[in-house]
Amino acid sequence: MSDPVIPVPEGVPVREGVPVRESGPVPELVEGLRDEPLEVDVTATETVYAGRVWDVRNDTFRYNGDDLVRQYVEHPGAAAIIALDDQDRVLLIQQYRHPIRHRDWEIPAGLLDVAGESPLETAKRELIEEADLTADDWQPLVSIFTTPGGNDEVVHLFLARDLTPLGEAHAREAEEADIRVEWVPLADAVTGVLEGRLRNGILSVGLLAAAEKLRRG
Repeated sequence: MSDPVIPVPEGVPVREGVPVRESGPVPELVEGLRDEPLEVDVTATETVYAGRVWDVRNDTFRYNGDDLVRQYVEHPGAAAIIALDDQDRVLLIQQYRHPIRHRDWEIPAGLLDVAGESPLETAKRELIEEADLTADDWQPLVSIFTTPGGNDEVVHLFLARDLTPLGEAHAREAEEADIRVEWVPLADAVTGVLEGRLRNGILSVGLLAAAEKLRRG
């Protein structure tokens, strides 16, 4: 089945059937707006740094008639969880993150680093490992590119409800050894994002998406 024809507002320029933004006011968003995958001609590629968790790659590719060189982090992707209890409180985790020199507030999350494991299966495993919880109700929220100009990471976010605590806590080490766990009313957590007190990107997207999903019923 071909993609539906998307109506273009009067006066918006079109190139090859696609609305083009030029200078001046931003046109209203049209139904069906989406990110578009694009395969470019990669003429050279090499791993310039092999890391413990992820690598840095150097690509040369042709785009708009030019040869461009870009470095980026190769990332396996991740799954993250907005866990809500029956009082609409969200589970938040605080831990130290060295690159930003902060103990930031986050949501349970983990890498897609197990062969053959789906993002949902990873989310279920991470909720157990990071929060000592299982959930009977799982719903997809959103998937996001975290830093499109710097890495190829995709994070899949899920809403988990009907939670059950496990009998004992998992052993944790390194930065996870002193994790702080809090149950926070979802509305208060969203306010923390909007006021700039909570700045973790995955947490922010997850909270806002969950709040909107609940608002829409």
